[in-house]
Amino acid sequence: MPTRPLLAIETSCDDTACAILAYDGTILAEGVLSQTDHAILGGVVPEIAARAHLDALPTLVAEVLKKASLTLADIDTFAGTTGPGLIGGLIVGSSYAKGLAMALHRPFMAVNHIEAHILTPRLPSLGADLHFPYLTMLVSGGHCQCVSVEETGRYVRLGGTIDDAAGEAFDKVAKMLGLGWPGGPALEKLATEGRDDAYALPRPLKGREGCDFSFSGLKTAVSRLIDTQDPTGSRDALPRQFAADVAASFQRAVADVMADRAEHALALTPNATALVVAGGVAANKTLRHALEQVAANYGIPFFAPPLRLCTDNAVMVAWAALERLHAGETPNEIDTAARPRWPLSERTPATPEHIS
Repeated sequence: MPTRPLLAIETSCDDTACAILAYDGTILAEGVLSQTDHAILGGVVPEIAARAHLDALPTLVAEVLKKASLTLADIDTFAGTTGPGLIGGLIVGSSYAKGLAMALHRPFMAVNHIEAHILTPRLPSLGADLHFPYLTMLVSGGHCQCVSVEETGRYVRLGGTIDDAAGEAFDKVAKMLGLGWPGGPALEKLATEGRDDAYALPRPLKGREGCDFSFSGLKTAVSRLIDTQDPTGSRDALPRQFAADVAASFQRAVADVMADRAEHALALTPNATALVVAGGVAANKTLRHALEQVAANYGIPFFAPPLRLCTDNAVMVAWAALERLHAGETPNEIDTAARPRWPLSERTPATPEHIS
């Protein structure tokens, strides 16, 4: 069983990340390089992202090793995000980690990006004292799921989005309002200037049975609302107060929906020890407050990772790998293949010959 440091790489979207954790979960060093070329294009271009990962990884890995005062020879295990995500980036990052593992005759662990997000709050340095089972609301640009985390490697998906993910909806509404990309942080900032009760926007699926999400109708309602003020489509002409009120009202609608879905999920998981929010949109303060209130109503603690660990990072990838090591798994996944989709119900991704 490896007991020395583990090095992990994350390249599932447009952030290139590397981290080294000690076997007990102590963060020895970490680094994230965010790509900026996509901003002028209004979204992530997969080919550009993959090439940027390839250019950045050698220098980033060297820098993180230097921060930790380690060499590659000191690393016991290598890990890499192997799915889900943009296939080009996944191939680049996981292949780089595999190459290091093979060159040094070390094991490689294939990490599920979603699993990494939902296990992040258990990172020892966060001091959450989070025990299984707990309920996680995963909200990001590409994923929106409600998951009962039973134990390491055993997850029950209670619901998910039937159209847009929450983060995707944030980005699209931000674009409608003429804000930059990524849109989530820009929209949240603008919303601080507006009233969240200015417009009666729909709350899709609120009050319905189950734990699924839908944000397409809400997005369409916002588009129609904006068209009443800006029929020409020139977003620069929107009055700032109007835009701020729309942003605040939209943000409140999303938070209300997420809170409602969390209540339904907790009713289905009476043994849940805590409510957790994870993923990039978990950085949104309005959403955090709404879910924190739900947890308080159910008399259970609420946990959310610090903001830097909500967005894509390699610390969460390394910790997910360590959780599996602590659970007794043997790291031997060098033959696993990167894949854009990887359900939590599948323990490891398929080997190349099994991918259709």
